[in-house]
Amino acid sequence: MNIMFGSYDIPLNIENGRFSISIEKAGKLYRYKREAFYGTEEKVLLFDNAKITLNPIEPVNKPKDITSYLLIEFEHPFVVGPGTSKPVYVKFPIEIGVFISNYKKFEILDVLTLVKQKFTLYGDPARGMICKYWESEVYPDIPEADPMMEGIMEIKIENMTSRWIELTKAVFNAYDMRIYYNQDMVSMRSRMKIIGEQTAETIFYKSPLRNNMKKSIERYIAGKVSVMGPKFVMEGGL
Repeated sequence: MNIMFGSYDIPLNIENGRFSISIEKAGKLYRYKREAFYGTEEKVLLFDNAKITLNPIEPVNKPKDITSYLLIEFEHPFVVGPGTSKPVYVKFPIEIGVFISNYKKFEILDVLTLVKQKFTLYGDPARGMICKYWESEVYPDIPEADPMMEGIMEIKIENMTSRWIELTKAVFNAYDMRIYYNQDMVSMRSRMKIIGEQTAETIFYKSPLRNNMKKSIERYIAGKVSVMGPKFVMEGGL
């Protein structure tokens, strides 16, 4: 049974066989408990009135705040012709934000994930950057995916050069991510503009992959400011 994204009244108890979340009243207090394969989290809560919201968030929060960049390595490199402008699809890892809210003011309470965490270095060792790492096949059409573990990202590939370019990876900035979801799919839409043999720009669209998808709460940018702007320029190779 998949967990259902959305809002919940308190107290609550959610179990889906892969992790559990509960909030139980203890006198004038409430106790939050999460159990998953990577550990248990417990917190004491004090409030008059609140709700819990579960939705997918930018996948760069676990296991801790290390980087704002997601690198997706393609399982098989693919070559893009000069002047080509076409969409492809890849998968990205899912992280789930547990938000507590009161009068539409949301605060992150916990972050869940069902996927293993891995990091990598993009660029040279001296000036490169640490990125959350994920590997995905490149699909011509929207693939099937478990929405609790993998989301679907559309990447519009635009080759602005006059050369054939081989792509092996794409790097994205979490500050600009726009995630949308329903009970069947978690998605993002992005663009990768190839501007040189070893250089590209990535940016996200503010629109869902399908109609009637709900926009996620943007946890990662809520308390932070990006000094690099919404675009990410890949200068360390494609």
